[in-house]
Amino acid sequence: MISFIYYSKLPNERIGASPLESTGAIVVIINKVTADSIAYDHRPALKNPVLIVAFAGWNDAGSAATTAVRYLTEQLMATKFASIDPEEFYDFSVQRPQVRLVEGAEREVQWPTCDFYSGAGVGVERDFVFGVGAEPHLRWRMFCDTLLGMARECGIELIVTLGAYLDEVLYTRPVPVTGFATDHHLVRELDLVPSRYQGPTGIVGALGDACRKTGMPYMSLWAALPHYLSTSPNPRGSLALVLRLAQWLGLRVDTSSLERAAAEFQNKVNELVNKDPNLSAFLRELKKREFEQ
Repeated sequence: MISFIYYSKLPNERIGASPLESTGAIVVIINKVTADSIAYDHRPALKNPVLIVAFAGWNDAGSAATTAVRYLTEQLMATKFASIDPEEFYDFSVQRPQVRLVEGAEREVQWPTCDFYSGAGVGVERDFVFGVGAEPHLRWRMFCDTLLGMARECGIELIVTLGAYLDEVLYTRPVPVTGFATDHHLVRELDLVPSRYQGPTGIVGALGDACRKTGMPYMSLWAALPHYLSTSPNPRGSLALVLRLAQWLGLRVDTSSLERAAAEFQNKVNELVNKDPNLSAFLRELKKREFEQ
């Protein structure tokens, strides 16, 4: 016999416990918060889907990762089908909801969350799910369980996270892309420099660990951006991530508008460097160190 036990809002507030629990019967414990945390607009039929996700915040220097995911969402004309209820995962005093005027009259509150979009791939025999939103503040393990539950329900075959970080790199060079994967063949196939990072992590690291523990195939791509340029967004980082993904997946994506934005960004940085003798001197020294290595 199987008995079901539901959690209430907090995991330590168990309700509906069955007396069978003390008889040796099999007891299945369901975290009701996780089950109710995904709101579906509809449930798309997907073919061999890949989930590509990015989170704004600590994992997203120069907004490169979230810009890349939003760009792909637009290019594939993906439509929103689900979102994660923010109530359990976000501290609204840290990231406050935004009030927007609807049709110039009524006010509507927009809450920080993570939304999911589905779209058909062009030139490939698979569909794509894109996830984009703010990094959650609370209950990261529960958030990862919620996302993985949605992924399993949608039949996701691979989860790809995108990120960007600040590093001592020359802005005149192609943007370095590093990464790691649960399947080491993927790293070699993409000709990636394996990430050797150790230290504090964000929700991307927590999600990767959850994928590893549950057997979900997982890969993460990271763009390295110059730490001495605080400009955001950085379309050069976004372009590097989009091109690497499109090349690997065989996905046909029009990157012309992103390329133009990256070129304009590069021109503005050139002007900034030319006007700043201290920054120019730092870059000459950085180039010298790179050459000596």
